[in-house]
Amino acid sequence: MASAIEDYGVIGDTRTVALVGADGSIDWWCAPRIDSPAVFAALLGDGENGRWVLRPNGDVLAVRRRYLPDTLVVETEYDTADGTVAVLDFMLPGAAHPTVFRVVEGRAGTVAMHLELVVRFDYGSIVPWVRRAGDGLTLVAGPDALRFHSPVPLEGQDHSTEAEFAVVEGERRPFSLAYYSSMEDPPLPLDANGALVATTAWWREWVGRCTYEGEWRDAVVRSLITLKALTYAPTGAVVAAATTSLPEEIGGVRNWDYRYSWLRDASYTLDAFLVGGLTQEAAAWSWWLRRALAGSPGDFQIMYDVYGRRRLTELELPWLAGYEGSQPVRIGNAATAQFQLDVFGEVMDTALTAARTGLVDVTDREHDILPAALEHLDAVWDQPDNGIWEVRGPRRHFTHSKVMAWVAYDRAITLAEELGFVEGPAAARVEGWRRTRDQIHAQVCESGWNERRGTFVQYYGGEDVDASLLMMARVGFLPPTDPRIVATVETIERELMVDGFVKRYPTDGTGKAAVDGGLVDGEPHPVDGLAGGEGTFLLTTFWLADNLALIGRRDDAVELFERVLALRGELGLLSEQYDPVAGRMLGNVPQAFSHLGVIITAAALS
Repeated sequence: MASAIEDYGVIGDTRTVALVGADGSIDWWCAPRIDSPAVFAALLGDGENGRWVLRPNGDVLAVRRRYLPDTLVVETEYDTADGTVAVLDFMLPGAAHPTVFRVVEGRAGTVAMHLELVVRFDYGSIVPWVRRAGDGLTLVAGPDALRFHSPVPLEGQDHSTEAEFAVVEGERRPFSLAYYSSMEDPPLPLDANGALVATTAWWREWVGRCTYEGEWRDAVVRSLITLKALTYAPTGAVVAAATTSLPEEIGGVRNWDYRYSWLRDASYTLDAFLVGGLTQEAAAWSWWLRRALAGSPGDFQIMYDVYGRRRLTELELPWLAGYEGSQPVRIGNAATAQFQLDVFGEVMDTALTAARTGLVDVTDREHDILPAALEHLDAVWDQPDNGIWEVRGPRRHFTHSKVMAWVAYDRAITLAEELGFVEGPAAARVEGWRRTRDQIHAQVCESGWNERRGTFVQYYGGEDVDASLLMMARVGFLPPTDPRIVATVETIERELMVDGFVKRYPTDGTGKAAVDGGLVDGEPHPVDGLAGGEGTFLLTTFWLADNLALIGRRDDAVELFERVLALRGELGLLSEQYDPVAGRMLGNVPQAFSHLGVIITAAALS
């Protein structure tokens, strides 16, 4: 069985990532890119679907884990009856081939160790040919190949490779596993000890560029490192998470592939990098966004792969049993075909931020796409959509979607004013944007408000609140002191908070935020079209903290913020969701949205 979601650490080289459990097993690695098919897929199946185990052979008395300070190097230290041993797991940014390094280091006494390597290409489905190669192995199937370097003798056992060895105090045993194309010659193994020095130096130099000096700096820096790990350096793309199909409810069907880049994340990601003073990453992300949007202005998608490609066909992998039996296991994401109004607002907000910070020259002809996109928005803003949560139920007039359409026009007007594009031929166009902006504002205030309940609601004519309404004050739609905002924040706090954390919206069919969710007899939820429930959502919990501060309740905001930080554990990582009843994380990990929340809320509260 895979480890608990919160027990995984992430390592990466800004091209791909791997997940390392506290039990010494690497259960997930996609190579050569973060969105490539998995080499190790035990996370979503079992050991036969691929993993790399390296841990003490006997009973473990205690386990301690940490990242080496200001790095993405995971150190796991094991106490046994015979001594203490540490395993250092990492990947070297900039290496010619994506390579997982594991260095075993004796700390005290003599500790017997066990190694097991099970490689299964294409998400656990293909057994490779294995050949001995000097001090290790080559493993090949189709276009994929791995070069395994081992300083200890290896034995083949039933389509796996095993080894037993011992380390004494002061001794190091370095291992490496490099991905390469099977059409190439196998790469020579890199010195793992030298790679450890280079990796540590690379991350510390990168962290040294961070200028954030506000409160909770350690948490912010760790989240920035995590965000960097989720970056595909060759293009500047930032993916939503390292994994696919980790469930929002154990045993449930809400299992999605998050190894792609969402336009919705654009403004949050840009803000987070700028909070940290990391302008190179902000500029690279902005340029990726511009390339992805290229084409017909009304034809952009809500998400793309790390290259900006559009076709992300959703498939189910029936040979994988799913994390703790949570099926189906999905790759690809059918939400690419959805219509989501809010992305227009996020794109325009990003354009304004990029212009103000000098990341891009918005007078460049490439930015003709912005007014063209608004021309398309003119024709569709009054249509129902699938909403921020990508519901697979009927389209509706979601209040948040209309607010973000208002943001699109508002930021476009501001951008035009700051660039002096409010006179001459452009004046009429900007005046049209103002009229539409005011029309949307009036409509939301009338149709998105439920007078009987005294709150804004999830969609026009609805009864339930939705945590996305917490964006209304944050984007400037209404001032935080407006009584309607205060009432909405307090209603969300009262109705969507479960044991101190916030749900996205009710998922039990009764208008309440029961964390164990699900409709009677498994009937689909009337809004999102899916059976079952989900956990509390960490980003919306950060949003509530932001809003509490905005309405003058800073002490409550800080308490809520630090409650989420306390979930992070030894390695400081967060997944998408949290089940406060079971006391465990849910959803894909590490989740960019959650770590963006750490950065932006810490800065706001500072």
